[in-house]
Amino acid sequence: MTNAYLFAWNAIKWPWPDIKESITEIQQSGITAQPWTFASHRTVKPGDRAFLVKLGSEPKGLMASGYVSSFAFQDTSHSGRPVMRVIINFDILLNPEKNILLPIADLKQGIMAKQLWSPQASGIAIKHDVLPELEEVWREFLANSSQLL
Repeated sequence: MTNAYLFAWNAIKWPWPDIKESITEIQQSGITAQPWTFASHRTVKPGDRAFLVKLGSEPKGLMASGYVSSFAFQDTSHSGRPVMRVIINFDILLNPEKNILLPIADLKQGIMAKQLWSPQASGIAIKHDVLPELEEVWREFLANSSQLL
């Protein structure tokens, strides 16, 4: 079974000034490769499923999905501290300034209520029994989202 991880983004702490360019890159090539910092998991490997939740200021919710494309590597943060990162190839990326995100409240329904959706650290494992429901809810949300692309 594929492992899946929940990565977090807080726009207040980590601006993403070129998010529109990243979305355009997906529209043109199918993916955008983004280095992502994570603190809580060292078992992430290429091929693992990745979901991105926006935290901090509203709107909050699931905003992206894709696949991990690298093993973890050490890098330097903007403040000069050592951090662990992976490369995530996002194939879906919603712009929270323009698109509706899948609300966290919707993720707390049914079996998905077993998962922590507002983690303190990025890169937490998504429970194996939660993943099929998450994939289905995400697929349905995107299919019903007229604002996508």
